[in-house]
Amino acid sequence: MKTAGIDGCKAGWILVTFNENPRYEILRTDDEFEGVLNHFSRIFIDMPIGLEDEKYTRECDQLLRKKLGVEYSSSVFSPPIRPALHAPSYVEANIQSFEYTEKNLTLQAWNITPKIKVLDQILTANPELRETVFESHPELLFMNLNGGMIYQKKNTKKGLRHRLDLIKEHEPIAADFFREIKEEYRRNEVEEDDIVDAMALALAAKHSTDKTIKTLPDEPSLDSEGLKMAIHYI
Repeated sequence: MKTAGIDGCKAGWILVTFNENPRYEILRTDDEFEGVLNHFSRIFIDMPIGLEDEKYTRECDQLLRKKLGVEYSSSVFSPPIRPALHAPSYVEANIQSFEYTEKNLTLQAWNITPKIKVLDQILTANPELRETVFESHPELLFMNLNGGMIYQKKNTKKGLRHRLDLIKEHEPIAADFFREIKEEYRRNEVEEDDIVDAMALALAAKHSTDKTIKTLPDEPSLDSEGLKMAIHYI
């Protein structure tokens, strides 16, 4: 089975695969992104899939914040509700969010809304991809790799190095990937945490072929477009 992990980055998307021929790739266009979604048999991606129509926070995000703990819950944010997804500006999206939920859309959520929209359009138009493209979250994956606890925040050098070491225990080539990507791409294209996150997603996707995939919640609901609202992990 061809597996990969994908994380968003300033250049577009970063893809990593630890299959028989390990590689990484920066996807700069929507066509490149859709192409790899069709190429791989299983993808773990750090991007919201499935949106609420009127509720501000998805159940899966609430459960993920609880599982990560107060100190790390800030790494989980609520994506825009579906009515705000196609708003032409942050101001209008914020108005729509408040109208339905009585809460404002965070700027962090708005900044990745273009990526959420692209993924949503692809999955809506291609129902078969809903069985191969799974939303996940790197911090939950790192927590499980580290025996159920998070060592340091990834915005510190020590935290970033610890996360890389956790991946290297399973995929030694991760050290080469980390160095090469840093050398090949500027920080305003791909940041260090994007690299380790994509590798954590790739590792989980690979291991998911012979392990049980778990979800938050245990029995996920579908959104109004039939997309599953769940965080997948192993």
